[in-house]
Amino acid sequence: MIEKVERLITEINRIHREYSKDYFETGKVEKINLKHTFSKVPTKAILSYRLNLHESINDYLMKADVQDIAYVYRVKTSESIIDKITRFSERQEGYPVNSILNDIFGARMILSSKEIAQVMDQLDDWQEMYGLKNWYLRDKDDYVGIHIYFKNKSNFYYPWELQLWDRKDVDSNIASHIKYKRGFVK
Repeated sequence: MIEKVERLITEINRIHREYSKDYFETGKVEKINLKHTFSKVPTKAILSYRLNLHESINDYLMKADVQDIAYVYRVKTSESIIDKITRFSERQEGYPVNSILNDIFGARMILSSKEIAQVMDQLDDWQEMYGLKNWYLRDKDDYVGIHIYFKNKSNFYYPWELQLWDRKDVDSNIASHIKYKRGFVK
């Protein structure tokens, strides 16, 4: 299973690079340094990126070497993005856009406790080997999961996220997401 996790990481990283080049390196859209705060990054540009990604991500995933890997993915909704922008824009501290909107594309994979431990042993090496932005183990608000971020060393590309969940944490993680991540749904 650890080989499948590594292959999923490799493929998401490759697709992120390809998609980002196809989107940002054609001259069709303005490249904006995402180390800036929301005051310097237009919401319209963020939502255009999200819409284009939503409309085209399956074209990239269908050609990826992941058909035998059990994972799910989503493109963040416009409503969720606007909610995040609103919440973080109200804070006194300025946060870089690429630190807040680091999951417009997100994938999840469920593993056993043993597999999670094996992956944790490899992540530092994989971060170096694949040029991953970073990774961390989140354990807060009844949620436990490994978060891995892809940005291909560019502050002009929105990061993508892969979450690895332990099978035993699925129910509590879903409950935590409902409680803390979906407050904008009325």
